[in-house]
Amino acid sequence: MELAMGALASTIFKLGGLLVGEYNLQKGVKGEILFLKSELESLQGALEKVSDTPADQLDIQDNIWAKDLRELSYYIDDSIDRFMLHSKGTESAELHGLKDFIDRSIGLFRKAMFHRNISAKIRDIKSRVTEVSKRRDRYRINSYVVNKPVSVDPRLFARYEKATDLVGIDGAREELIQILMAKNEVSDKGQNKIVSIVGFGGLGKTTLANAVYERLKAKFDCSAFVSVSQTPCVEKLFNDMLYQVTREKNPSTNVIQALIKDIREFLEKKRYFIVIDDIWDISFWEMIRCALPDNNFGNKIITTTRILSVANQAGGAYKLKPLSLNNSRRLLFQRVFGNENYNSENTEKCPVQQLAEVSDKVLKKCAGVPLAIITMASLLAYKARNEMEWYEVYNSVGTSLESNLDVKNMRKILSFSYFHMPSHLRTCLLYLSMFPEDHKISKNRLIWMWIAEGFIQSETQGESLFELGERYFDELIDRSMIQPIHDRYTGMIKKCRVHDMVLDLIRSLSSQENFLIIHDLDCTSQSNMIRRLSLQNGKESHAMTQSTMRLEQVRNKIASLPSTVVQLRNLMCLYIDHSTRVPNGIGKLTCLQEMLIIRIDNSNIDIIEELGQLTKLRVLSIFLNEWSDKLAGCLCKLQKIQRLYIRSDFNQRNIGGLDAWVATRHLCTLGIGQSCWFSTLPSWMNPGFLPHLSAVSIAVRELPQDDLDILGRFEGLRYLNLEVDHENLGIHGTFVFGSGFFPELVRCELGFVGPVVFQQGAMPRLTSLRFSPFSVRVEREIDGRSDCLDLCLGNLPLLQEVVVNLRSEGDSEEEVEEVKATLRHAAEMHPNNPTLRIR
Repeated sequence: MELAMGALASTIFKLGGLLVGEYNLQKGVKGEILFLKSELESLQGALEKVSDTPADQLDIQDNIWAKDLRELSYYIDDSIDRFMLHSKGTESAELHGLKDFIDRSIGLFRKAMFHRNISAKIRDIKSRVTEVSKRRDRYRINSYVVNKPVSVDPRLFARYEKATDLVGIDGAREELIQILMAKNEVSDKGQNKIVSIVGFGGLGKTTLANAVYERLKAKFDCSAFVSVSQTPCVEKLFNDMLYQVTREKNPSTNVIQALIKDIREFLEKKRYFIVIDDIWDISFWEMIRCALPDNNFGNKIITTTRILSVANQAGGAYKLKPLSLNNSRRLLFQRVFGNENYNSENTEKCPVQQLAEVSDKVLKKCAGVPLAIITMASLLAYKARNEMEWYEVYNSVGTSLESNLDVKNMRKILSFSYFHMPSHLRTCLLYLSMFPEDHKISKNRLIWMWIAEGFIQSETQGESLFELGERYFDELIDRSMIQPIHDRYTGMIKKCRVHDMVLDLIRSLSSQENFLIIHDLDCTSQSNMIRRLSLQNGKESHAMTQSTMRLEQVRNKIASLPSTVVQLRNLMCLYIDHSTRVPNGIGKLTCLQEMLIIRIDNSNIDIIEELGQLTKLRVLSIFLNEWSDKLAGCLCKLQKIQRLYIRSDFNQRNIGGLDAWVATRHLCTLGIGQSCWFSTLPSWMNPGFLPHLSAVSIAVRELPQDDLDILGRFEGLRYLNLEVDHENLGIHGTFVFGSGFFPELVRCELGFVGPVVFQQGAMPRLTSLRFSPFSVRVEREIDGRSDCLDLCLGNLPLLQEVVVNLRSEGDSEEEVEEVKATLRHAAEMHPNNPTLRIR
């Protein structure tokens, strides 16, 4: 139902625009639009309730009604778009000659005809909306007439797995037991010890919790294992808990407050162990916690959840990891071949050699998720031990296995997470079905595509759609629906991927809803009505959608942007190559939020002043051919800048050209280097003024030790590229990276900074260290001894790589080799044995 939800939201928004826009609508037409807008808002509310219900639990008439409304919403949306297009026409075009005058006259005549027809079109739409509403009521059957079979939650069976059938949880079970039973300051003060198991649906959270529960429950006076689920019966849950801890039936009451009181009073003097399985809402956990008194008996509590924020708030989040490859093989082969035919001690080999390759592909698709492995095993167990048949099963997941019971159960378990999300998140997740398996999806690209589709609508004045999209993205990660991919050097989330089994689910849902059609490039469509089309060839996808607000130029295809680009007044994101020129008038694109990369040279130097008019810019990348003093003043006008990059291809250093610029407090990434230098570290470059700074590349002519210490106090800084003018190195002596400084830094690049020392406790998370260049002469001039090269690399506990670009003008070959040998020795002595590259 998410497709219809997205279309309705966009349609209602556009109807509002028709009422307030300059479209010269007749009074009667405006009245019809007001009625239509109100009717669609009411239908949207009803549809939201329908969309919260899984398809297998949905009344068939509701399903048909929702599909009718989906198609109608797109019909209305298309009609409004056509009206807006015709109404704008060519009225802003300049007239040049008789032909242009005739063309415009014909255009105005056609527009007048279109305006006369719009009233009839609105009435037609109104009648269609009314008919869809009446049809639903006309064919509705009272709910008591239909007796639907009660479905069994497939997660129920996880508690009753035989211990001999469990694979790969031994390590996690022992680790969790150790965490629970370890004494610490919190438990010694009398507070309950809580561990929250969090992870992807089907990862085995309930199985692990039950394994720990069975191992430990005998050590406590009383215990209970209760499941919450998405729509819990509160009275039943507390009754179950009370019965399990007391072992007595409670005939007295079903009042929640009384049940909580009874449980609390019974547990007050007991040492207890409680497992609360499958929590979806932190408020519900807080209610359960009221029944669990804190005493001084060392009580233990385990919760399980798919939502990271819930686990963090409950306390003691334990992130459950997928099965290792060996354990995945054990589980798959035991389920397919049976314990008697499979030697689990040798997990490297498949019992049937010709199936080794395809079984590895199956395991890769499952990605260590036990539920997925068990499901695939059930599909393969009854197939012949034939490579072709196994490949047939592997390739058919997500296409021809819709009716298979095991696949249905797996999708049902995963769908609990899907249907628990609000409708706007479901729509955004469904959109990810357009990407191929294992595709690494750019976070920024995805958010802009959501915005282009109209999936992100802000109800707060001045709220950035992109920032709202970032919150959507983070929430999908929090709910374990997408997997984050962190940048290797900064640790920041730049991309994501979708687990193959989640992709299977959302592709199935997309197909049901005609949300998106996926085809290989050599296939043709079988559908008459395509809203979104993804053409896929291997790992690549080419998406075609109805709308876009992002313009990308293919490298070397265009010499310059057409002058008409400045008429795209709603354009929010402009990505072009640094060799592509932008036309005059770029300052008219006042909705722009991202612009990469704008080239500035002698021929368009005046464009700097136009940049100052783009006050909504959050991301800006500039490529300079020649420095202009106007640039600092322009940047001062851009008060929403979060990421700023300035590059140049001229060799002359401009010292102090940026001294007049004061950054905005929103700045999180600053990439300025090479030819654009500050005289000294700017006064605003401090943690108090820039609380969100996470990556910085900066060139400074003079940098005293105190200024280096200021940089070290940025608690969120993950990437540092620091250049200091080599002509001033002699006045500094040794740069000391002191203990406690740069606590989150992951990658550090130092240029022209001379001799450095890393004290113990500095940069505790640093993995990559680069010197470019590293001056042999400066290092040796300190006291004439090579031991001045002792950088104390051993004080950087997580160091993985060191890259050194030697600068050795005037140094003998022996001196250079001595420096190289000293660096190699330092790397070899480091406990991590980091990779050393000397250039």
